[in-house]
Amino acid sequence: MDFEFGCGDEEFRAEARGWLSAHLVGSYAELAGRGGPGSEHEGAGARRAWERELGGGGWIGLGWECAEGAYGNRSAGLTGQVVWAEEYARARAPGRVGHIGENLLAPTLIAYGDEAQRRRFLPAIAQGEELWCQGYSEPDAGSDLAGLRTVAVRDGGGYRVSGQKIWTSLAGEADWCFVLARTDPAGRRHRGLSFLLVPMDQPGRIEVRPIRQMSGTAEFNEVFFDGAVAGHVVGGEGAGWRVAMGLLARERGVSTLVQQIGFAAELEEVVGAAVRCGALRDPVLRDQLIAQWAELKVMRWNALRTLGAAGDAGAPSVAKLLWGGWHQRLGELAMRVRGAAAALGPADWTARAPYELDALQRLFLFTRADTLYGGSDEIQRNIIAERVLGLPRVERT
Repeated sequence: MDFEFGCGDEEFRAEARGWLSAHLVGSYAELAGRGGPGSEHEGAGARRAWERELGGGGWIGLGWECAEGAYGNRSAGLTGQVVWAEEYARARAPGRVGHIGENLLAPTLIAYGDEAQRRRFLPAIAQGEELWCQGYSEPDAGSDLAGLRTVAVRDGGGYRVSGQKIWTSLAGEADWCFVLARTDPAGRRHRGLSFLLVPMDQPGRIEVRPIRQMSGTAEFNEVFFDGAVAGHVVGGEGAGWRVAMGLLARERGVSTLVQQIGFAAELEEVVGAAVRCGALRDPVLRDQLIAQWAELKVMRWNALRTLGAAGDAGAPSVAKLLWGGWHQRLGELAMRVRGAAAALGPADWTARAPYELDALQRLFLFTRADTLYGGSDEIQRNIIAERVLGLPRVERT
């Protein structure tokens, strides 16, 4: 792809920068830099209000493949989406609580949903009024998604959903969850699955349990469904695997470039710590920091090269392998530059606050999961081997 910014993009950049400057004030300014990976729990209520602020400005759904303004949103091409994402990250705007609905569900509804579903759900997402979470992974079906056991049984015009999902981000804040469930008990593996839309406000039928991590925070949740009602199926009964794979193909794109801006800020913080404590005098450590900087540049160029490219089945997996390992190594470097001092928290341990950590310690602990969540490194390598290199598929029972 020939990727470059034009005059229209720079005008759009000025507009985006001006809007963010005018609206990231007051209580919203206090959210600066909060709510990213490792701190998704921070300020969730205020960040929900920020979603409505974004929706009122038309900044949600820039990349939706529909008529401009059809659901109250602006429309922008790939370069415009990158411009907005870059300005958003550079303004240190708060982590989005609506990104799952905007970037995953909405494009899926546009591609696979019916008109009634689009009219019902897209305006609410575009205005920041309804939040979504993703019900895919299960305790025994994480990376091996086709082995899921959650079932959905027909009940009148809808379904009753029973089962358990895990590693569900924002489940406590979400209004809706899109759930992959087995609607045909005779179907094996990816056959007989359906993509259902489930309202989360069902007391006694849906229970959300936060999962406390070793960092002391709870970014993820377990979700238990006990006869929960689902009134919408996307793409038709039994088409869940096709819809789910279409959604996953949209999970990596412009967001990768945004992520890299955050990575650059973290790297700058680690380098700053190395300067302050004198660790840069160690030539090995200095070379490692330079390598991190060079690899981040390469990841950006690769992301720009593949942005919008069709038919490259391996691109998402290659991107995940690159950034997962890079970010994990950065977390390790964050501890290495501080030496023994990295073992000490910013405050004394107490029973009420046993997990007082600073930003670099949280970075290290959270990045241990980078090569697991979102599809483990092993699964990404299997995808590349099977879909790109044409190697024999691994038999799964």
